[in-house]
Amino acid sequence: MNVAPSTVVIGGGIVGVCCALYLQREGKNVTLVDPAAPGDSTAKWSCGQMAVSEIIPLSKPGILKKVPGWMLDQNGPLALRPAAVPRLLPWMFRFMANASRSRIEMIARELSTLTSKVYLDYQPLFDKCDDKDLIGSRPTLEVFDRRSGLEGEQAYIALRQELGFKVESLGAREIGDLEPALAGKFSHGLLLSDWRTVRDTEGFIAELTKSFISQGGVRVQDAVQSIQTGQGKATGITLDSGRSIPVEQLVVAAGNESKKFFGTLGVKVPLMGIGGYQVLVRNGGVDMKHATVYADGGFGLVPMTRGLQIGGTIEFAGDNASPNYDRARIILEKAKRIIPSLDTSDVEFGIGWRPFLPDTKPVIDKSPKLSNVAMTFGHGQLGLTLGATTGRLIADLVQGRKSAEDITPFRASRF
Repeated sequence: MNVAPSTVVIGGGIVGVCCALYLQREGKNVTLVDPAAPGDSTAKWSCGQMAVSEIIPLSKPGILKKVPGWMLDQNGPLALRPAAVPRLLPWMFRFMANASRSRIEMIARELSTLTSKVYLDYQPLFDKCDDKDLIGSRPTLEVFDRRSGLEGEQAYIALRQELGFKVESLGAREIGDLEPALAGKFSHGLLLSDWRTVRDTEGFIAELTKSFISQGGVRVQDAVQSIQTGQGKATGITLDSGRSIPVEQLVVAAGNESKKFFGTLGVKVPLMGIGGYQVLVRNGGVDMKHATVYADGGFGLVPMTRGLQIGGTIEFAGDNASPNYDRARIILEKAKRIIPSLDTSDVEFGIGWRPFLPDTKPVIDKSPKLSNVAMTFGHGQLGLTLGATTGRLIADLVQGRKSAEDITPFRASRF
């Protein structure tokens, strides 16, 4: 029996499922393809933040001076595996080219045009979910060991405030009142009033996927081997199982796995998977009320329904690298120094390979080679935050409709 062509989305993580849901809202018959179970994706092992003002790229001024330290200190918030340096150098040069003050400000302004729409774009997707309690109502804290750490962020705080995001200074008393578990530990902090925390990152994606299926969507659990083409269009996809699925419209939203299709798509994009390590502490015996970013430690403490998730430390390791869970153990030990009463007898280590581009911005674009293909990847640490907004913008591209935002800064051709 022949199967009618449909709109196919490659990638069932948070960005892919949001693309599928927004295309479904356009009346499309959508097939979502991913090899993993719903919710088992990069975003599962994230800090679960709707990080709307996390618009300052990693490549802050002075980054070049820090690279030797990254190679020498594998215990720091950012680490670079020495063995991976030769393969990483071209990407790192592009990355450091974005370290000037003018580039930082430009990138922040461009990203803010998307992150400012996050809650509006997620709401219609939440309205169709059975679970209406996917995101908490409390803001996020950021704490610093010393005043100098906070002072070093003042220019970026001012930029965030200028762009309309809410950032308030906190002293020791305010930190202790908001988060008793940290009382007496920190005297300098910020209240990120417009951030929110997903109650469970795995469950969040699984619930959106369930909503997609309940509305008539089809999810195929398999890997895509190749994209079939003809006459300047994608005509179908071939799965690892040997099955073929015909395509009317195609969206490539497969995170780091998107790069296997770059030749077919006609793009050359420096996409790099950067490791973000996480520790899930079950039954830790500590009642934290707010997600808290420990700036100088380079990680966050995030209460979720499945336990306290500790994570965020970053490692540049190169493509296809094996996880180094010693980095997860390091952040667990650092967390215990802050909260000595934390029970770590039941823990699980995880890693999310964040799909990063050197300028920290995602690609949201049409393929220059295949007229019926849209593509989006490279969301870095903002996949969860920008999932719904990206889905809306991809739906605009597929429909040939002009978006409310200028998406020129997110074209693949910028590389």
